[in-house]
Amino acid sequence: MSFNDLYGSKMKKIIFLFSLFYSLIGFSQNDQLAMNYFDKGEFEKALVSFQDLLTSQPGNGFYFQKAIECYQQLKKYDVAEKAILDRYNKYKQSSLLIELGANYQLQKDESKAKKYFEQALDKIKKNPSEVYGIAAVFERKVLIDYALQSYEIALEIDSNMNFNFQMAVLYGQKGETDKMIEKFLEESYKNPQNLILIQNQFTRFMTENADVTFNEALRKALLIRIQKNQDVFWNQYLSWFYVQQKEFGKAFIQEKAIYKRNPESLSKIVNLAQISIEEDEKETAKEILAFILENSKDTDLQMQAHYFLTEMKINDPAIKDYSEIEKDLVSLLNQYGITPYSIKLQILKAHFNTFQMKNPTQGKAILKTALGLPINEYQKADVKMELADIFLFEEKFNQASLYYSQIEEDLKNDVVGHEATLKSAKTSYFKGDFVWALKQFKELKTVSSQLIANDALEYFLLINDNTVADSTQTALKQFARGDYLIYQNKPQEALLQFQDILNNFKGKEIESVTIYRLGKIYEKIGDYQSALSQYQKIIDQHSEGIYIDEALFFTAEIYNKKLIDIEKAKSFYEKLVFHHQDSIHFVDARKKFRELRGDNKEL
Repeated sequence: MSFNDLYGSKMKKIIFLFSLFYSLIGFSQNDQLAMNYFDKGEFEKALVSFQDLLTSQPGNGFYFQKAIECYQQLKKYDVAEKAILDRYNKYKQSSLLIELGANYQLQKDESKAKKYFEQALDKIKKNPSEVYGIAAVFERKVLIDYALQSYEIALEIDSNMNFNFQMAVLYGQKGETDKMIEKFLEESYKNPQNLILIQNQFTRFMTENADVTFNEALRKALLIRIQKNQDVFWNQYLSWFYVQQKEFGKAFIQEKAIYKRNPESLSKIVNLAQISIEEDEKETAKEILAFILENSKDTDLQMQAHYFLTEMKINDPAIKDYSEIEKDLVSLLNQYGITPYSIKLQILKAHFNTFQMKNPTQGKAILKTALGLPINEYQKADVKMELADIFLFEEKFNQASLYYSQIEEDLKNDVVGHEATLKSAKTSYFKGDFVWALKQFKELKTVSSQLIANDALEYFLLINDNTVADSTQTALKQFARGDYLIYQNKPQEALLQFQDILNNFKGKEIESVTIYRLGKIYEKIGDYQSALSQYQKIIDQHSEGIYIDEALFFTAEIYNKKLIDIEKAKSFYEKLVFHHQDSIHFVDARKKFRELRGDNKEL
C-alpha cells in the first residue's frame, strides 16, 4: 500500500470517528431538549422531539414510552393506542399489553384495561421468565396488585425463582407490613448477602414512620423464628433490632446467648458496650464490660474493657476523688506495658493527668514517650491530637495549632483530619481570632461527618450572629472565655463567667446561648434541677430563638433518663414533635414520644 493510500485510509477513519462523535453529541442534546420540554409540560414540543429521536433509534423503548406519555397528556388516546399496537405487532413485547391497559385506564374504561392486564399475566403462565419485564412495568404504573400477581404466578410455575425482596417492597408500598416483614425475613435467611440492604429497609420503617405496631410486629416475627429455628442468625437479627430500639440490655441478652453457643469472639459484645456508653446507658455498659472481663482471655479485649470502664469513671460527675482512678491507670499500664498495643490507655492517662489532675507536664511526658514507640499513622495522629489538646489546655495556642496542622496535613480528607481542623478552629475561637475561626468553621459545615459539620455550624452561627449584633465583639470574647473554661474542665469558673455575661448583656443577642451553655454545664456536673431551670428560661423567654428545640429535647431527656418522670418527659418530647419538625432532634424525639406513649397513633 502506497503512502497516499495509507494516509487516505487513516483520514477516512478519523473523519468517521469525528462524525460519530458529533452525532452522539447531537443525540445527547436532542435528548436533553426533549426531556426539558416534557418536564416543563410543553408536551406538543416534547412529542415532536421524541418522534425525531425515534426516527433515528426506532428500537429505543425509553423514547417510545415518553412519546406515548406525550400523547396521553394531550388526550390523544386513539393515537397512543395505535402506536402501542403497531409496536406490539412489530416487537411482540408482552409489557406493551400493560401499556394498552393503562391507556384504557386513563380513559376510565376499566373493563378493557383489565382485559389487557390479564393478557399480560397469561404471558407469564406460558413463559415464567416474562415476569421480569411485565412485573417491572406494572410497578412503574403503580399497579401493585398486578405486580404481586405477576410474581405469584411465576412462583407457582417455577418455585426456584426468588422474588422475596421485590414482593416485600410492594407489600410495604401497600401498607401490608406483616407480609413485608415475612418476605424480608425469608430473603434475609435465604440470601444473607442481602441482609444489610434489608435491614436498611426495616430501619427506614422504624425511623421514618416510628410506628409502634410495626416495631412490635418485627420483634414478634423474630422471636417466633428464634423459637422455631436454633440458628444463631436469628439471635443476631434480634440483637440488631434491639440496638435500633436502643434497648441495649435486651440486645446484650441475645449476644450472651450467641456467645454461649459459639464462644469464638466477643468483638460484637465490645461494640455493644461502646454503643451503650455513647447512648448514655452506663449501667448496661458496665454489665457488658464485666461479662467481657469474666469470659475473655484476649489481652486486647480485656484492655478495651478496662479502658471503657476507666473512661466512664473519669466522666462520672458523682466521682470527686480521683486517687483510685489514678491507681487503676498506673496498675493497668504496669500490667499491659508501654507498648503500641496500650496506646489508648496511655492517651487516657495523659488526658486524665491533665484535665482531671491538672498536671499537664506529666500528661505531655506520657505522650512524648508514646511518640517514640513504633506506632502507625492513626495512632500517631491520636497521640498528637491529645498533645495538642494539652497545649491548648495550657493556653499555648500556637503550639496546639502546630500539632493540629500536622494531623490535617498527614490525614487530609479523613475524618481524623477534619477533627483536627475543627479543634484548630476552636483554638482560634478561644484566643479571640474570630475572623480566622469563622473561615475554618464555614469550610467544615460541609464535611461528611455529621457530628463535625453540626459542631462547626453551631460555632459559625454563634460568631456570625454575635458579630452582627455587636461589632466590638465584647460579649463574644467573654463568651469564648467561658467556653475555654469548659474545655479546661473548670465548670465552676465557667458557671461564674456565663452568669457574669447574663448580668452584663441581658436582652442582647448572646443571652439565649448563654442560658443554654449554663444548662449544659449543670447537666455535666449532675445538677439536673439547675439545668432544667435554665432550659425552662429558654422555653419561657426565648421560644422564637434557635435554642428552643434543644431546650425542649434536653429537658425531656433529663426527665426520661435521669429523673425517671415519664409523664413530664413525654410532654416535652411532644412539644418538640408538634412544633419543631425541622429540628435535628425531631426523629429521636418522635421515636421516644411514641415509645413512652405506648401506642401507634399517627402524628
